[in-house]
This record gives sequence, C-alpha cells and structure tokens, in this order.
Amino acid sequence: MQPSGFVKPVLVGLLMAVAIYAAGFALDQHLRTRRGPWEVTFTTETSGVPAIIVNQPKLNLANLKIVFLGEAGTNVHGAVAFDIPQKPVPFGKVKFEDLTYLPGTVTFDFFGHEIELLPRTLYINRKAYPWNSNETITLSAADKPLALPVPKAKPWKR
Repeated sequence: MQPSGFVKPVLVGLLMAVAIYAAGFALDQHLRTRRGPWEVTFTTETSGVPAIIVNQPKLNLANLKIVFLGEAGTNVHGAVAFDIPQKPVPFGKVKFEDLTYLPGTVTFDFFGHEIELLPRTLYINRKAYPWNSNETITLSAADKPLALPVPKAKPWKR
C-alpha cells in the first residue's frame, strides 16, 4: 500500500503552526519584560520617619523619595522589584497591581496615603505628579485623601 499524499502537508502545516506560535510567544514575553519592573526601596529616615525610594531605569527615573511625616517608623528596610504579583512589602499594603507589561501599575496604601506608580505619571492621593528623578516629596497627615465610600452589597436576584 502506498502512503497517502495527505501526511506530508499536514506535518508541514503542523510544524509551521508550532514555529509561529513559539515565535509569537517569545516576542510577547520580550514585550512584556523589556522595560523591567518598578524598584521600590522601603526605608526610614534618620529621624525614624518611614519613606520609600522609587527607581525605574528604563524610564530614566532614579531616587524619587516619598517621605511620610508624622508616621511611626517600622525599622523594616528592604527593596522590592515588582516583576511578579503579590510580593510582600515591608510596610504598607499593595492595593492593586497590573504587571502584565512591565513596569505596569502598582498602587499602594501607606498610612492612609494612596501612591500609584504608572509609567506615564505618578499619582499621590489621587493627584497626578510628573516623574522627577532625585526629588523628595513629603506627605503629612493633612494630605491624606478622604476615604472612598464602600459600596453596599446588593442582594442577589433571580
């Protein structure tokens, strides 16, 4: 029995599909990670006041310091690169993170202050600030935003 002329075109098509998929996957992975993560250093000032230092080399952002005046220091230091979700932070809380395409978006709650890191701009307490390297921003208790209302759960209707 002679082999059918059907097997060779199917194998060639299958190999082409696998090659296109692998190339597309590699390209997507490169696009997702090419700019690198947010690098946030958690520290305390010499006076014991907590602070963070934000860096993002591909966006030419270096040493943006945010100081939280009037807050108790934690004496917990550390640096966190936000390249994968749900990394623990030394103080504060991560409210939201979208790290699909790095550096992505990371939103923090530090002592009632909302800090949001986006590639295009910095949001502090829901107000936009331009990215400036080697700048120090000092936040006090008076700068805290009003709490957003918590939506009431509606009963499920069938």
